[in-house]
Amino acid sequence: MTNNKGKKRVPAVRAGMLGSGNLLSTEGLKRSTRAWGMVCGVLAAVCYGTNPLGALKLYAEGMTTGSVLFYRFGLAWLIIVAVLLLRHESLRVSRKEFWVLLGLGGLFSVSSLTLYLSFHLMDAGVASTILFTYPVMTAVIMAVFFHERMKWMTIVSIVLSFIGVALLYGGGEGTLPLGGVVLVLLSALSYAVYIVVMNRSGLKMSSFKINFYVLICCAMGALLYSLLCGEPITLPHSFTGWFYVGWLAIVPAIMALVLLVYAARYAGSTTTAILGALEPLTAVLIGVVVFGEIFTVQLGVGIVLILGAVVLAAYGK
Repeated sequence: MTNNKGKKRVPAVRAGMLGSGNLLSTEGLKRSTRAWGMVCGVLAAVCYGTNPLGALKLYAEGMTTGSVLFYRFGLAWLIIVAVLLLRHESLRVSRKEFWVLLGLGGLFSVSSLTLYLSFHLMDAGVASTILFTYPVMTAVIMAVFFHERMKWMTIVSIVLSFIGVALLYGGGEGTLPLGGVVLVLLSALSYAVYIVVMNRSGLKMSSFKINFYVLICCAMGALLYSLLCGEPITLPHSFTGWFYVGWLAIVPAIMALVLLVYAARYAGSTTTAILGALEPLTAVLIGVVVFGEIFTVQLGVGIVLILGAVVLAAYGK
């Protein structure tokens, strides 16, 4: 009797131990996956923040917005095609997946076009800063439509981010053009919806495959815009021009989009959006390092607040 009872208890204990081990393993995997998602979010923000660097150089060579975006997305798409061929990855998608990918492509196309158009109306650094309103838009969309609860750290990180951004460009001269502000806000809204759709769509495919469809939609969108505006697609006029086309195709297009897929998937929409605080920070650093802008105490305080917001976003949940 006693031996039988012992035999019955041993498997139960072992099962409990195995269950505890699996639980710890699962928790550890979740943490590491989330950490990877946040790293991707940081890198995506930095890459996307280099948009003004290439765009302004190409505008200085006389290229139109449509031409810049067409070559940026077209070259990025060709690189993605080469990667998919090397990976022997199928491009087949279901009807539902196709419409989701088409929607993502349309959203990113609108976001990029409106942002690049705003560079003609206002300073690119200011435009990149106003673009940072998209974390609040993302958080509101998730709270209103998907009932995602906003914890106090999330709210504090958003507030710190906006205070930091305000300090970065506070005290500017003159009034910002209404048309430019509207364009950037539309860009921010499109970008926020893009992040939410990416997170909620449940697409089960590689980021390269996703961006194969997104980038071709963006290139076609730029071409359509040029045709409607009567602006011909022109080639870059110099080796430097081609260099910046390559830069825009690889860094703020392929690298940012691929990293954004992983960030939204593994870190969540709101966290990914808040980590985007590094976008205006990148724009400021480019201005200081590349264009010799003056680094002030106010600028330093703003950067510290934005980095503080990033840390809260990373460790808040």
